[in-house]
Amino acid sequence: MRLFERSREANTLAKAFDACSAGIGQFVIITGGPGSGKSELVHDTLKTVGEVGATVLLATALPSRTEQPLSIFRQLLRDAEVSCATLEQLASTHPGWYQGNTRDKGANAEQDRPDSDSDRAVALAADAATAALLELADERPLVIAVDDAHLMDDDSLSALLSLLHRIRKKRILVVCVSWEQSGIRGPIVHRQLIRQPHERVRVAPLTEDGVSALLSQHAGRPVPRETSDAYHRATGGNPMLVHALLDDSTRFGSEPGSPVASSAYRQAVLSCLGGTSPAHTHICAAIAMLGDFASARAVALVTGEPLTTALEAVSVLNSVGLLADYDFRHPAAADAVLHELPDKDLARLNVEAARLLYQAGAPERDVAALLLAADRVVPPWGAKVLRGAADHALGADNVRESMSYLRLALRDHTDEHDRHRLLAALGRAAWRVNPAAAEASLAQLRRAVFDDCLEADDAATVLRHMLWQGEDSEQVARAIGALSGPARSGEDNQSIAEVEFIRQWFYGVPGVRHPGGHGDDGAGTDGPDGGPATGPAIREPGLMGLSPKLAQLIAGASDEVVAAVVQSLQGLQLDRMKPELVAMSLLAIAHTDRTATAAEVCETLLAYVERRKATTWHALLTAVRAEIALLQGDIETAEAKSAQALDMMHTRGWGVLIGLPLGTAVFANTALGRHDRAAELLERELPDAVFRTVFGVQYLRARGHHYLATDRAFAGLSDFETCGRLMRDANAELHKGIPWRVDLAEANLRIGRTKTAREWAQAQVEVGGSRPSSRARGVALRLLAQMSRPNMRTSLLHEAIDLLRASGDRRELAVAFSDLSATHYELGDYARARLVARHAGQVEAAGPVESPAGGSAVGSRLIALEHLGLPEEPGTAMLLTDAECRVAGLAALGYSNREISRRIHVTMSTVEQHLTRVYRKLKVASRADLPSKMLEHRIPTLSDHFSSGGTSASALSGG
Repeated sequence: MRLFERSREANTLAKAFDACSAGIGQFVIITGGPGSGKSELVHDTLKTVGEVGATVLLATALPSRTEQPLSIFRQLLRDAEVSCATLEQLASTHPGWYQGNTRDKGANAEQDRPDSDSDRAVALAADAATAALLELADERPLVIAVDDAHLMDDDSLSALLSLLHRIRKKRILVVCVSWEQSGIRGPIVHRQLIRQPHERVRVAPLTEDGVSALLSQHAGRPVPRETSDAYHRATGGNPMLVHALLDDSTRFGSEPGSPVASSAYRQAVLSCLGGTSPAHTHICAAIAMLGDFASARAVALVTGEPLTTALEAVSVLNSVGLLADYDFRHPAAADAVLHELPDKDLARLNVEAARLLYQAGAPERDVAALLLAADRVVPPWGAKVLRGAADHALGADNVRESMSYLRLALRDHTDEHDRHRLLAALGRAAWRVNPAAAEASLAQLRRAVFDDCLEADDAATVLRHMLWQGEDSEQVARAIGALSGPARSGEDNQSIAEVEFIRQWFYGVPGVRHPGGHGDDGAGTDGPDGGPATGPAIREPGLMGLSPKLAQLIAGASDEVVAAVVQSLQGLQLDRMKPELVAMSLLAIAHTDRTATAAEVCETLLAYVERRKATTWHALLTAVRAEIALLQGDIETAEAKSAQALDMMHTRGWGVLIGLPLGTAVFANTALGRHDRAAELLERELPDAVFRTVFGVQYLRARGHHYLATDRAFAGLSDFETCGRLMRDANAELHKGIPWRVDLAEANLRIGRTKTAREWAQAQVEVGGSRPSSRARGVALRLLAQMSRPNMRTSLLHEAIDLLRASGDRRELAVAFSDLSATHYELGDYARARLVARHAGQVEAAGPVESPAGGSAVGSRLIALEHLGLPEEPGTAMLLTDAECRVAGLAALGYSNREISRRIHVTMSTVEQHLTRVYRKLKVASRADLPSKMLEHRIPTLSDHFSSGGTSASALSGG
């Protein structure tokens, strides 16, 4: 191996050998820390002098041989192949001395302990061994090297000193590689050696230039300075550490890049520590534990070592290249030290370090990390520190760390109230990443909920989890009733009221009924659909924050209410976010014909929860985003997002909410014609409790539409009828957002029951209340149009188109336009048919559109209408102003002046003025000629303006 920055040291050794060869005995002491390259320097020198004819002998002192008399001389004579009868006799008469480490031999070591006779035997053997070495120098120069000389046994040291006194006129060079700071026997041995006449060679760490030269030699070309400096900072120039770090960093290539510490570096760190005392290793471990709080005094208190020992150890560890002051040069070094300590020692040091930091007022998380490493809770303050650290870790999105602190705090805690609080906190933390994992903690608290032994927020957590997992909803409702009341604080009532709000409006479960017709929550009247009226949670005065705004949104959507809900959602913090309320808010916004707003807010929240690593929240919001995309008619996005949501959590984690992403995924794949994939999704096993919630209804609707698309209309009808029964038992207000009547109409129409189909479609149209669904009414009107005579269809389809455009569902809007185009064609109005077909094509081009049954009905109709002679050449669209285009488009579609006025919120006079100018510019004699002229001139139409975001009255009132 090539040595770097060692030329001066090598020259000193070369001069000593020259003097030795001239008959002047030499003694050289080489000093330096572990890994500094002392041994490499000696071996390089021995190789050189051996090549010129010198006799070379090498011995290495080991900690295990410090009690073996003359162990160094036995190695030297064995290396020289010289027999020493006296030394061999000593080994035969005292075999226990030479059988490994005599400190571990117990009774045998006692029997072989030297007495006065054995002392004389050792002295005789030392004289004989020294004489044998002196004889070797008669023939040619003799070089004796002792590596790790600071570890040699006392008898070898005495014999070596005797040898040094007798070599002054001999061709003998003695080289001792020593380290006075080793902390084992170093100071004792070193003081004896330096009293002799000697040359001192100090081996220092490599400089930045030396490290750069080493790396360049390895790479075969100069390396960037920033790379070599990074290696120097990580190692302090210790050659052993540099080589180890280089080995790890170039494991998969010869090019040195940024330092990467792995197994070679860790072994090198332990090798460096192996040359020190156990006290130094413990002090090094204490520094690793204390981190920024490390100091000589703190380390001494943790380890129990004297302050002077701590200071000496810090100096040694700095010289070795492991530390820079009290900081580890590389974090892998700290890990290597801690992993090497015996478990008992490691636990003791961690406890003492935790105690010290707690007394010093260190952050709870730093103290808790040490308690966790020790796997102990130090009374009386340990549990409190762990709870505080768990909250801090959860706030920093380290869920698993938080759970570890809570589990440790729980293990030795006997106070029931504190255990309840810890179990609830553990359940909340687990719920954030895996609702199924929360079961183990929260299930232990169910009895405490019904015994009213929990604080309100903890009870609410348990009840919400029971609903998530599909536990008995009536049991939850009874608990809510028992936990609510005027004797409770407003904050407590808020927590419980939110659970009831979630139970009725998120899961779709009605209030509990008693034989007298009244629920225990006061919901005793029936709604217009035979279900219970709006539950008490929506009127609960205790609701605060997002809940009352959401209740207002459900009661009746206005722009102000929607804006308030959006503002609340955008200001939510994760630790106060109840995912059910957030999901409910987004879906409620979407069902008020504001799907674009819902999608935008949902995307913002998705980015937030993903950044916060909240897997459960992320999965649920992704499922909500898929449902919103479905409501927008964006089938590809709905399919992609629902698949992503299903992959984020397994079925047990989803609980009853599995029906949401699974239903959306089946809907989307059916609409895309991927019936095999939809069938595969339907093979999933679902918990029975799903079908006691609104998510089960959505799943059954999706399955029913899959059956319709695959020519199993009666199976689809059965699922839709089941949906109807379930919805009649659910919260009546939810009927308006879930178009199960339309589903029944479509299924009955498919099997030829036109009268029944018309009745169900009409029932959907007549659904009223605070927030009727534009989408559901629009689809119902489209179906009614299908069952009407051609001359009556157009008005129904016009109304359906208006509603579907308002709802934002491009898919259903394209289908309605296609139906209207076909109707005009059937009535012989070919120009208008072509114009409407053009509208449908523009809507279809704005996003993926398929027929409800998953076929290509819309596309095939448009292809057929293309053969009716749509012009290819661009016309003179700029003839008309934007307002004139819109009025002309509505007139061409068959709207009367009064209908146009009402629809775009302008006066009849304004509409007539616009039409007068349109007739003049297009040279139209009558209203009947308008569709063909608009096609001829390629005038932008109503769906063009729909694509760009809608129509404003101010734009229409201008010229």
